[in-house]
Amino acid sequence: MTVPEASATVAVELERLRGTVSTGFAEVKGSLSVLVERSDRNERDLQQLRTDTEKDLGDLRTDVEALKRARWPLPAIGALTGVAGVVTGVLALLAR
Repeated sequence: MTVPEASATVAVELERLRGTVSTGFAEVKGSLSVLVERSDRNERDLQQLRTDTEKDLGDLRTDVEALKRARWPLPAIGALTGVAGVVTGVLALLAR
């Protein structure tokens, strides 16, 4: 093989290698584009989820506060029941 033939062979191999590298870079660039798009979509979904969760928590807090206002005062009812029992007992004793 002469020097010009060797140079031509090297040039052909370098061109083939350049094409392979270019193809590899294009594939990597495409994969990165897909990953960036997924990341952006995940960020949007996460923000929407946070917004929805905060809204739902606000609704739950409102419901809990309404339930707290509407609950029966159990200690006061227990005390009144005890006093009513004592009064009934005293009346029963005095009625004899």
